[in-house]
Amino acid sequence: MTGILTTTILSFILYFVIAGFFVLKNKKFRMTTLKAVGIVFATLFIIGIIIVYIFMPAITIPTITIANIIIGFVGMVGLYVLTSSQPFTKSSKQFDAITGAIILFAIIAIPGFFVMGIFTLDDTHDSITTEEIDEAKPLDKDATPIVVSPESARNKVQKAMSVVPNTQFYDLGKLQVQKIGEDIVFVAPVEFTGFWRYFRGKETEGYFTISATDVNAQPEFHNSNMRYTNSSYFHHNVTRTVYNAYPDYIQSGEAQIEVDGEGKPWYVQTLYKPIGMTNKPNLEKIHVAMVDPVTGNVKLYRAKEAPRFVDGPISSEMASDENDYFGKYVHGWLNSIFGKKDVKIPNESGTESNVTPIFDENGEMHYFTDMSSPKENIDSALGYTLINARTGELTYFNGDKNNGIMDSKGAKEIVNKEFPEKNWTGSMPILYNIDGNPTWVVNVLDPNGLFKHYAYIKAADSDFVVFGDTARSTLDAYRLALAQDPSNVESTEEAALEKRAGTIERVIVTTQDTKQIVQFLLEDDPTIYTVNSGKAPKSIFLQTGDKVELEANMRDNQTAIVETITIDALSQ
Repeated sequence: MTGILTTTILSFILYFVIAGFFVLKNKKFRMTTLKAVGIVFATLFIIGIIIVYIFMPAITIPTITIANIIIGFVGMVGLYVLTSSQPFTKSSKQFDAITGAIILFAIIAIPGFFVMGIFTLDDTHDSITTEEIDEAKPLDKDATPIVVSPESARNKVQKAMSVVPNTQFYDLGKLQVQKIGEDIVFVAPVEFTGFWRYFRGKETEGYFTISATDVNAQPEFHNSNMRYTNSSYFHHNVTRTVYNAYPDYIQSGEAQIEVDGEGKPWYVQTLYKPIGMTNKPNLEKIHVAMVDPVTGNVKLYRAKEAPRFVDGPISSEMASDENDYFGKYVHGWLNSIFGKKDVKIPNESGTESNVTPIFDENGEMHYFTDMSSPKENIDSALGYTLINARTGELTYFNGDKNNGIMDSKGAKEIVNKEFPEKNWTGSMPILYNIDGNPTWVVNVLDPNGLFKHYAYIKAADSDFVVFGDTARSTLDAYRLALAQDPSNVESTEEAALEKRAGTIERVIVTTQDTKQIVQFLLEDDPTIYTVNSGKAPKSIFLQTGDKVELEANMRDNQTAIVETITIDALSQ
């Protein structure tokens, strides 16, 4: 109750000043006035503590100031009623002056906080640690550029709820993707279905995990009783537990569950300090509170200093807000309304609060969002952002290859139009750099949220789509299609070229649009080599048995793009 009591008491500062003034001025009726002060205080304190208990307002300058204005005004009216003081008479001039001062203060303060909040938008934008990069690194051969969609994972876990003891008491909580050991999994706590279930059950039974990278994986239930949860009531509620410990921080989003190396679950809540006399976040000072669901103990960390098993100290809600501040207020609030120069609007195709969590090659979690133009009826992307879920650092990819490509909504629509009779839809679109080509990777789900296919869509060409049943096979098929497409027969990766030499075993020349593409095999080499005749005009005369020396960009799916080629029979 510490936080609730502190907030309530701070809300009575103005009332205490007014009450003191009443006592000093009503000398003839001091005892009556003191009783009135006590009655009004007790009544408002009980009402105030109930309101604070329910709504849990953070202790910030705007919140406490407005609370003081309201309680001070209501308290003064109560004192007028319970004492001999009559407003707006000759004997009440000084009291009326206080009334006018409070009203004037409210008229100035409330709009003032709103105006300060607008001018603070620049400071919030500037507090974002930002880096701009032209192009993301290409996927390496070991990368699996997708995870199972949350809809599909939730569907499977929901069907496994029968393994939970007293399952009628519980429902499935918020899914949180994280890395446990070497596996990327969804973690979902078991939560109470309502007050009476909480009253009878007292504590939940545990949590589920299910692979986020294997569509065939089944959920696993872990028995770990938790008393402090999101669905618990009174002082066992996680939000209230964090508020009582740190009422001067603003909470961002719902607390999520994270599991440590020993399998113990923790509730993790993102917190932030506001800037100046506003409630706008300082994105350089994000914290995280960790709640032990058994004891209710709370520990506070800087987000970047949270224990390593916590993959998402920064919540998806906080990341979504960060995207808004970054994109909309690049040149301030006025520009976001009128000129809109350089303004970027985050798309809403994410799986969690308009962002999608993904993991990089180092096992660190990021939130992905693509950005589009504020102009209506524009379905092309301006670039995309990755927000580090631990540090809050935002990386914006806005090179020429990422500018003007289709956005995530367009990628989902392509999938939706492909299977209209089955009512399958696209979910969780994520943009990857595959062999130098921006590519949308989309999950295809049935109406029940069950996985059906993967779709790889070339972001610059809506007609270039490859569907498949597994991540690996679809990626290989897509890369092979890229290698055979004349518009992609060029080196797009930064890797060093490899030298090869051999004898031509098979060769084929195809004409596509205005280009001729030569593909060939070398003896004792399974790689399919592709060369654009525009780079090597003599390559169209290749024949079986020719000896060649070449430099090629080798792909990991046994294809290669030839940069230079020397044909012995034609070089003399």
